[in-house]
Amino acid sequence: MRNEEDNLGKVVLAATPIGNMGDASSRLINLLETADIVAAEDTRRLYDLANRLGVHVSGQVIAYHDHNEHNKADGLLDKVEQGNTVLVVSDAGMPTINDPGLAIVRRAIERDLPVTCAPGPSAVLDALALSGLPTDRFCYEGFLPRKSGDRQQHLRSLLSERRTIVFYEAPHRIAESMEDLLAVFGADRKMALCRELTKDFEEIRRGTISQICKSVENDPPRGEIVLVIAGASDEEIKQRNIDLSVEQLAQMSYDLSQNEGLRIKDAITRIVSQNPLSDGSFANRKEVYAACLNIKS
Repeated sequence: MRNEEDNLGKVVLAATPIGNMGDASSRLINLLETADIVAAEDTRRLYDLANRLGVHVSGQVIAYHDHNEHNKADGLLDKVEQGNTVLVVSDAGMPTINDPGLAIVRRAIERDLPVTCAPGPSAVLDALALSGLPTDRFCYEGFLPRKSGDRQQHLRSLLSERRTIVFYEAPHRIAESMEDLLAVFGADRKMALCRELTKDFEEIRRGTISQICKSVENDPPRGEIVLVIAGASDEEIKQRNIDLSVEQLAQMSYDLSQNEGLRIKDAITRIVSQNPLSDGSFANRKEVYAACLNIKS
């Protein structure tokens, strides 16, 4: 550890308003006015924020975003070693939460340099608090995958998650994502769709996945969206607490083909799709087919 008398600056991660300028803290305003360097995700948005707050940014402003944060982290930390305060801000909310900032935090820890946080608005916590779902235990999953197949696999991997689940989603993908949520979690799981948090048109839609899916179809939501999904119930956990073996899936497929007069391959497709593995993937249908042939013989 460094000695306290070392003349070091520090890195400060500061949360910015997610919609309502009144949420800007006095600490954020002071940091914008006094920081030696402001590393901003988008410099134009930074100056717009400063103008709205009536703040003059006196320090050096540099662009610090997803595409350059790894390359710029050490240069900024060199400035910290020289005694400068480096303020890191994203476009909205807390840096590192789906925004740049993690690279400089990790390097600061590795180089034993001071790093701290000026907390503030967070869409994740706002949505969680307003959802009406349990808040004592939750997991944040960021943005859902863009492709439906990847999205469904990711959702299947969360079928046994007991904690409340929080996602971000873009408005142009919300209808497809809701269909995938319905397909994977079923119609009755409780959820909330939160949009435009802290803004004039803030809206919270609460209900079952089926109800929210219909509301999205009838009235497509606009703006920034956060989805909050209830965790799995004890009954759901009991039903999914262990992966079925290839042999078990084969026996179920064989029985289904006999009972409903299906081709073995069609029966396997149905059984495998209805019984995803705990990581969200599916059993190998060729392996299940080979096991079915053993049962038949």
